[in-house]
Parts: sequence; structure tokens; C-alpha cells
Amino acid sequence: MQMMSRNVLLNMELEEDDDEDGDIVLENFDQTIVCSTFGPLENEQDFRTPEFEEFNGKPDSLYFTDGQRRIDFVLVYEDETKKETNKKGTNEKQRRKRQAYESNLICHGLQLEATRSVSDDKLVFVKVHAPWEVLCTYAEIMHIKLPLKPNDLKTRSPFHTLNWFTKVLSVNESVIKPEQEFFTAPFEKSRMNDFYIQDRDSFFNPATRSRIVYFILSRVKYQVMNNVNKFGINRLVSSGIYKAAFPLHDCRFNYESEDPNCPSERYLLYREWAHPRSIYKKQPLDLIRKYYGEKIGIYFAWLGYYTQMLLLAAVVGVACFLYGYFSQDNCSWSKEVCDPDIGGQILMCPQCDKLCPFWRLNVTCESSKKLCIFDSFGTLVFAVFMGVWVTLFLEFWKRRQAELEYEWDTVELQQEEQARPEYEAQCNHVVINEITQEEERIPFTACGKCIRVTLCASAVFFWILLIIASVIGIIVYRLSVFIVFSATLPTNPNGTDPIQKYLTPQMATSITASIISFIIIMILNTIYERVAIMITNFELPRTQTDYENSLTMKMFLFQFVNYYSSCFYIAFFKGKFVGYPGDPVYWLGKYRNEECDPGGCLLELTTQLTIIMGGKAIWNNIQEVLLPWVMNLIGRYQRVSGSENITPRWEQDYHLQPMGKLGLFYEYLEMIIQFGFVTLFVASFPLAPLLALVNNILEIRVDAWKLTTQYRRMVPEKARDIGAWQPIMQGIAILAVVTNAMIIAFTSDMIPRLVYYWSFSIPPYGDHSTYTMDGYINNTLSVFNITDFKNADKENPYIGLGNYTLCRYRDFRNPPGHPQEYKHNIYYWHVIAAKLAFIIVMEHIIYSVKFFISYAIPDVSKITKSKIKREKYLTQKLLHESHLKDLTKNMGLIAERMGEVVDNSVRPKLE
Repeated sequence: MQMMSRNVLLNMELEEDDDEDGDIVLENFDQTIVCSTFGPLENEQDFRTPEFEEFNGKPDSLYFTDGQRRIDFVLVYEDETKKETNKKGTNEKQRRKRQAYESNLICHGLQLEATRSVSDDKLVFVKVHAPWEVLCTYAEIMHIKLPLKPNDLKTRSPFHTLNWFTKVLSVNESVIKPEQEFFTAPFEKSRMNDFYIQDRDSFFNPATRSRIVYFILSRVKYQVMNNVNKFGINRLVSSGIYKAAFPLHDCRFNYESEDPNCPSERYLLYREWAHPRSIYKKQPLDLIRKYYGEKIGIYFAWLGYYTQMLLLAAVVGVACFLYGYFSQDNCSWSKEVCDPDIGGQILMCPQCDKLCPFWRLNVTCESSKKLCIFDSFGTLVFAVFMGVWVTLFLEFWKRRQAELEYEWDTVELQQEEQARPEYEAQCNHVVINEITQEEERIPFTACGKCIRVTLCASAVFFWILLIIASVIGIIVYRLSVFIVFSATLPTNPNGTDPIQKYLTPQMATSITASIISFIIIMILNTIYERVAIMITNFELPRTQTDYENSLTMKMFLFQFVNYYSSCFYIAFFKGKFVGYPGDPVYWLGKYRNEECDPGGCLLELTTQLTIIMGGKAIWNNIQEVLLPWVMNLIGRYQRVSGSENITPRWEQDYHLQPMGKLGLFYEYLEMIIQFGFVTLFVASFPLAPLLALVNNILEIRVDAWKLTTQYRRMVPEKARDIGAWQPIMQGIAILAVVTNAMIIAFTSDMIPRLVYYWSFSIPPYGDHSTYTMDGYINNTLSVFNITDFKNADKENPYIGLGNYTLCRYRDFRNPPGHPQEYKHNIYYWHVIAAKLAFIIVMEHIIYSVKFFISYAIPDVSKITKSKIKREKYLTQKLLHESHLKDLTKNMGLIAERMGEVVDNSVRPKLE
């Protein structure tokens, strides 16, 4: 009764000043439950606010002022009484909400202690501690798997200690000691004696303690408005009632903790993982997982494995590039372009209607030489290799992921996932569960769900259309600015002008359009990120995994169109539908379609990829490194007391940057977009894997440095795999086969050259007696009569000079005077047939190899399967034997007591 009266009294005090914002709620607990589970609450003040304590002067302390209770979480708020603002009513509302929230935390068994900042007396740090009983209760609710007994089955892969070379690359085990492995099972308080509890303080490690406390913080109510519960620390932080909520780092990153009992894991991670001198070493994945949780651990495991596999792709790509580089001197068609007697005598038709002049073919000499590097036989070999490589990467990663699931004990994790607090808060509709036939609450009906899905899909579709509109704008820019460059850049018939030699109108248009396209891509990304989060929040997925998967699909679909649309345009649309000089095709009825160089659009696609990949890498590094570093630097200068020697651990961590729940999502997205560039368009840029390899080697250490030095510690989360990113990569791998086959067939000039070499260089089509590439350029350029221009008064510096009555253009059409003049000739149809045949053959070969590899390599190795089954069997046996032992013991006690009862009843009769 005393407990209930105090709760009622507090509710009455809070409800006296209720207004339209809703009722402040304190949860009532039965006195016997509270006292027996969490210990008695001694006074009324315990229900309201934590006790204020002075800082004890130990900057690395992770405990309350008593030195006994560990700090599991920290809440930070600004004292309303010290705020310099006139919004007194707003401050009072926030104070009451926070007071109710902290009171309910105490009612849930958490212990709180408040301390003012040593540098800013407006800031208050509320330290949260979960006692043993609370940890046990919620470990059972959350189905957390905890140790039963040491496990001698889990042995690490032998490649760690094969030879001295792998020892050099491996983590120093004398510094980071291997973790002891255990048989585990979901925790149950009723079977507490079965678990391996040597010390209550270490049974729940800091990551698990923080996860449990965050689970409680996310579900405690503080207000009811319109019959909707408002609860959770995330809402309180977003509304400004609290400024931050985070678990603590265990020490400074560059110094070990002064506490001998502290393992200083942050310092070890910085020294052996994030420091530049460790760039050549393997990652300490077990320590990463222990300190940051499985979700971050699996990301770095995937990124490390992807980087290892890129090494092979980079070596083959560099070999193909070098093959093209050293064989460019033997490129006969480039020699013809650069030859003054061949390319210098070929007059090319204007590529626009009025301002563009006629030009000599040898103007494109330099670009044709560069094109020989990328448009070679090595490109075909590399495209086929990458189709196989991506399958090997995905299949071997599945095996590696299965090993990590076993080693990190996340095989049956899916059963443990709880609903998101935001989802639970909206559960106002009662329905009957079809399976249990019991009542359950859901946030909306089937009709409401359909409406939400329709609205979300419409919003995503609108933004995709916006991207397509931006791509159209870039195309219009290309068409417009090409005319300007053609009129302003000098055009010398001899093709010897230095500027003209390296900066042709096509190249100038391509470079400027690529830069503008990159800027637009980054702007749209910034806007859409917020829009996608708003759409997903409105959609209201049930679990955190569902939320991230939904957001992943929205963001990737947008990013796919945003990043790759310009590349698809250059590869498969530019120069494909241009007509011929006398009858060009106009886009939107106004702009004449772009034409490719005489060698094709492959070099322009390479330029586009280089600018986007390079610019994206530079921009991401600026965001990931400079931005948090500058923000922390500014924060340190703004503090009154900047010395870490007197600033407590919780205040040091507060002044670090928050990572955010979607921080890891953006890291995945960045790498998946890069994965798309490496696979989808690799036929045009064999150096893409090398650039990705260098970027990823730096990315791993930059991300490690960022996590350990610039960001607050994230709440550890469980994860068994990389989620929706796996099927996305599989979809990219399937699409990559098609795109690379089409790039070789339609974007490069490889198929027309092969057709000419094997068919048209010899009779009856050619004039040569043997197979040769001589005369190829002349064969691929059709003839046009200048007098057939629609604009008869066309001003041009070449008209009327000499005997120029014909110009050439890139196509396979009949010459003027032919019965079917300007129609496609037989060579065109041979080339089209060869291109289609090549695509079909290449796709079928690579898909067959991919299918065989997927079938031959199981997702989980036999060894891992056996280990999982063996551990499961032994765990069940251990629990059964323990239960049987307890049952036998209880039966023995019952029998013994029954014997005593019989003896006591028989003895008086005998006497």
C-alpha cells in the first residue's frame, strides 16, 4: 500500500498541470514484485529523479561514485533552470516528461546517478546502471544466448598460423588474446545454475549490458496522447528533451586505462586496427565483434573479404590494361586515323546543323590511341573473367559468413528479434492471430497497410522520375554545349594544333558533362536520403531488420538510377540513333542526337566512370574523415576545460560525434555502389578493380579510425548476415553479365573489327588476298554528298575550297548514287547479326559457368555444418543431463523426506 500511495501521489502531482500535450505517465508496480525483484525503493524522491553526485576526479572511471556499480549507459540533458530562454512553459513540459521517464526507469529496476558537467554547468549527465536481477530478467525476455560451459570444438581456421608470412599479417595474439569459446543457450532464470557464472560482474560483458539497458530505455513510457503511448529514448532525444544517449567507451583511444581491471579494448583496437602502421594486417574481427557487436563485426568481415577478392580482380585487370597499353603501337586502325595520308585526307561531315564545321579524321588521333588501350582483346577476356569472379566472390562469402555465424553464435538469431519501439507505440488495432487464436495488437488494418504501401511506392517512383529528368537535362546540356565547343575550339585541317590535339569538342563536352552529372548526383543523394527515411518511417516496418531492408531497397533503387543512368546512356544510347547527315534524328524535335567518336563511345564511358568513381571516393573521404575531425576539433576549442586529464569519461564521449543508427547503412551503400561500378561496366575500364582495391584498403582503416577516435560508442547489435545487401549483390552480378556483353557488342568496336577481319577484308567483299585489318577505317565510314544537305546555304570554311564534294560519317550505309542510297548496307546487317550472336553466346557461357560454380560450392561447408550440429547436440545433452541431475536430486530428497515421514509414523506404534 505504501508503494501504491506514493505512485498515486506522484501521478496526482503531475496531472494537475496536464494540457493538450497529453498525460505524463508513471507506471505502477506491485509492491511485492518490486521489492523482491529490484530491491526496495527507500523514498519518494527515488521515483522522480536520480541523485546528484559530485565528480570524483577519476577521468577514466566507468563506475558510479561508489566505485562499485558499472555505468551501462549515459543520458545527457540541459538543465532547464539554467537555460537562457523565455519559453518557460516548454521547459517545464520537457522537465516533467523527463522526470516521468526517469521515474519509470527506476520503477523498471534501473539505478540512476546524475552529475553536472565539469566544463558546462548547464549539462547534466545521468548515469544508468542495471543491477544483476534486471540483467537476468531482460536477458530471458530478449532470449540472449549466454555461456553454459567452455567449448573445445570451436577451433579457428588453420590459415592464421600456416607460416611466417601469415603470422606477420595476423593480429598479435600476445596483445589481443583469443577469446575463450563456450557452449551457449538462451538464458533462463529458472536454470541459472546451468550457466557458466564464475563472476556476476563479468558474466554479462559490457556490450551485452549496454544492449539490455538500451532495450529498456527504448520501451519505457513517458506520455500518453490521444490514446497513443509515447515512449523510448529515441523520441526523447529527437524532441530535444535529452541531448544524447550512449554507452561509454572503456578508455581513451591513445592511452590504456588506469584501472587495472579495464581491458582497454578501445586502445587495443586503435593500436592493432585503426593505426596506419597496421594497414597491412588482418582485422581483429573477434575483438571488433566483442566491442561493437556482431552487426559492425559482420560489416568489417564482409568489407575485408571483398577487398581480398578484389586483389585477384585488380591483378587481372592491370594485366589486361598493360596488354592494351603495350599493343597500342600495333593497333592498325589507330595508325590509319593518325596517318596524314589516310586520316588527314578524310573529311568528316559536321556533327551539328549550323555552327559545326567539317573536320579532318586525324583530329581524333590521340583519342584513338587511348581507345586502343581499352578496346582490345584483353577487354573481352577481362569481362568474361569478371563474370566468373563475381560468382566466386559471392559463393565463397556465403561460406565465410556461415563460419562467422557459427563462431559468433548467431546461427539461430532470427528467433530473438523484437519489434521496434516505434512499431509497438502505434499498435492500437486489436485482431485475432490466425495461429494462436489470441488477441494481438497491430498498428493498422490491411486496408491501411495497402494505402501506406501505395503512397510509399508513389513517392519512390516520383523521385526516380526526378532523376530521369536530371539525366535528360544533362543530355540537353551535352547537345547544346557541343555546338559551342565546336564553334570555339580551333579546327585546323592538318590536326596539329596543340589544343585541338588533346581537347576535341567531344572530349570537352564529355568531361564537363561528367563533372556536372557528378555534382547533380551528390545533391540528389543528400536530398533523397532524408526523403527515403521519412518514407520508411511512414511505412512503419515491424522489426529493425525489416526497417533496414525496406530502407535499403528504396535507397539502392534510387542510387542505382542516380549513379548509373548517365553510364547507361553513354554505353547503350548515345550515337545509336543519329540517322545520317542529310536526315539526322532530332531529340525532342529540336536537338540533334549526339554522335560518338569514329572509334565509338567506349572512351567517353571510361571517362565518365573515372570521374564518378574518383569524385565519389574523394567526397566520401572528406565526409568521413575531415567532417567529424573538424567538428570534434571545434568542440574541443569551445569547451572551457579541454584537458582530458580532468574531464570524466562520459563527458569526453559526449563531445564526440554521434554515429546514428543508419551510420552503417551508408557504409554498406557506398561499397555496394562501388561494387556496381566494378562489375557492371568493367568491360570499359579494367582498372576499376584496382581503384576499388586501393580505396577499400584505405576505407577499412579510415572507418576503423573514425569509429575508435571520432565517434561515440554505438549500441552493440546482433546480426547474422549482411541482410538485404546479399540479394542486391546477386542481382548486380546477374545484370553485370548482360551489361558487359552489350558494352563489348554495341559500345566498343570489337565486333565490327572481327567481322571485317574474318569476312570483309577478303573477296568477295574486300580487296585483300589474306586476312588483314588494313582499310578498316575506310570501310567503316560511309560517304555523303555535300550537296544533299538540307541547308543548301550552309556556311562552312570547307565549302568552295578545293574539290571537296564528299564528306564521311560513321555508319554502314550505301553511297550516293546507289539504288538504295543512304540505306544500311549488307555489312551493317552482318555486324548486327554478329553482335546479337556474341551477346547470346557470351551470356550463355558465363551463366552456365556461374550456375555450375553455384551448384558446386555449397553455401555452408561440411565442416561448419558438422560443427553446428555437434554443438547443438552437445548443448541439448548438457541441458538435459543438468535437468535430469536436478530431477534425480529432487526425487532423492522427496524419497528421503517420505522415508522420514514413514519412520515418524511407524515408530510410535512400535513403541
